[in-house]
Amino acid sequence: MNLNLFSLHHILLKGIIENGYAPSIETLSINFQRTKQDIIQCLKDLEEYHGVVLHPKTSEVWIIHPFSLLPTNFWVETSKCQWWGNCAWCSLGIAAILNEDVTITTTLAGESKQIKISIKNGQIITDQCLFIHFPIPMKNAWDNVVFTCSVMQIFLSEIDIDNWCKRHNFPKGDIQPIENIWNFARIWYGNHLQQDWKKWTNEQAKLIFEKFNLTHNIWDIPQTDSRF
Repeated sequence: MNLNLFSLHHILLKGIIENGYAPSIETLSINFQRTKQDIIQCLKDLEEYHGVVLHPKTSEVWIIHPFSLLPTNFWVETSKCQWWGNCAWCSLGIAAILNEDVTITTTLAGESKQIKISIKNGQIITDQCLFIHFPIPMKNAWDNVVFTCSVMQIFLSEIDIDNWCKRHNFPKGDIQPIENIWNFARIWYGNHLQQDWKKWTNEQAKLIFEKFNLTHNIWDIPQTDSRF
């Protein structure tokens, strides 16, 4: 099996979807018939590409968006398996990749009130108006992507977001209805399981943002040749 960033990304995602966890470095070494050091170097290259987040000591996979391999505030399940999502956006992204009925369990604002969100036949089923708050500018998202994801939470209203920001001393960012982010996530994560997956270019990302009216300055990203 050819070892490169994109084949590795595909194998990691496929393993997580099928088993609920990522294949280990040892398993990857066997599957690709490469040394563990070769696997670790490819994982580090994938991390540099912002395609994965690794354990700083072991280089095992911690995060491969939209999946988290660490406990989070977002639990995504189907009739076949269960996973952690990194954030509200990522949890919807998991549903988009799976393309099947899912239930997302989370707590509003990352605090105490638990809710469940069902996605059936491609539609969000909820008896409440729900909003996702994006407090971190996208241009800074990868400064500490674990932190960035941890604060993308779900709320019932803008007033609740105002109170949350005041209570936790966070800046107020963009507020989006969950239905819009669901449709956005279906496009954003729609190619992630493809074997020839590549991150969106910044120009492509901007066009996708515009398509879903993500025009708040939170969504501003540099005009460069890099990928987001």
